[in-house]
Amino acid sequence: MAVKNQEVTEKHALYNGDCVEVVETFPNDSIDFSIYSPPFAGLYNYSSDDKDMSNCKTYEEFFDHYEYIVEQIGRVLKPGRLTAIHCQDVKDGRYLRDLPGDIIRLHEKHGMRLHARTAIWKEPLTVAIRTRSLGLTHRQITKDSARCNNAGADYLVIMAKAGENKEPIAHPTGLSEYAGARHIPESLLKFRDHKDQKTNKLSHWIWQQYASAFWDDIRLGEVLEYKKARDVEDEKHVHPLQLDVIDRCMTLWTNPGDRVLTPFMGVGSEVYGAVKCGRLGIGVELKESYYNQALKNIADLEDSGVELRLAL
Repeated sequence: MAVKNQEVTEKHALYNGDCVEVVETFPNDSIDFSIYSPPFAGLYNYSSDDKDMSNCKTYEEFFDHYEYIVEQIGRVLKPGRLTAIHCQDVKDGRYLRDLPGDIIRLHEKHGMRLHARTAIWKEPLTVAIRTRSLGLTHRQITKDSARCNNAGADYLVIMAKAGENKEPIAHPTGLSEYAGARHIPESLLKFRDHKDQKTNKLSHWIWQQYASAFWDDIRLGEVLEYKKARDVEDEKHVHPLQLDVIDRCMTLWTNPGDRVLTPFMGVGSEVYGAVKCGRLGIGVELKESYYNQALKNIADLEDSGVELRLAL
């Protein structure tokens, strides 16, 4: 296994190396859940490393490389379990490519099926400032609104491996912790750990937020420290996945103690979320500066005194 560095404990396993080469060493049917943001094809280049999947000349070349890790994830996932891919449409000149749809079709090629797709709202002005997209400016309305577009959503694409899940993900006391921007009505707090799930109004309220196909209550600023991970030559584009999204995925699609894999670890957001929820976080990151920041972020969590949730 081509690993430059690694840190393995009872709560996490972090690897600095190529994700395909690392995951190839994992046994079949050994991972309970996978969650990650792939290098968005054609959107960013994270490094000049030949093994970096973002370092591709064309959109098609990216998918040729990306297919290797999709195949491996399909192999190591347990039957009936899920992989969550955080993605978005990507620019192709003045037009867009359907990256989420192409990701779905690639997974279907390897025997997985679409389980769910959730849109995640993004604030238009923030996107306009970050991307400098003329189509998001008000002045484009005054000139020619045929060239106007929108801020676009992020998508969480959930793919399922064929077969029956042998370990049900049960919530016998319902949902009691909410990850999001809304305020839980005060009158519902008394239902935490309520035994009768038909009348557990708190759990029903949380589920109504999570069951929506459009998550407009994600706290967009709730992300891990990432600025220190940038190298001098980096583009200013490191945007970790929001912790609310990860927390919801841990709640809905994993059990305490489950093995959660992220093959594109970045600064460690998915591993952080898994460990915080009492899961074993397994992360692989090619870029050394991101890997080192992930080590720090996970250490900060485990040294913070924050009680790690062993059950949800």
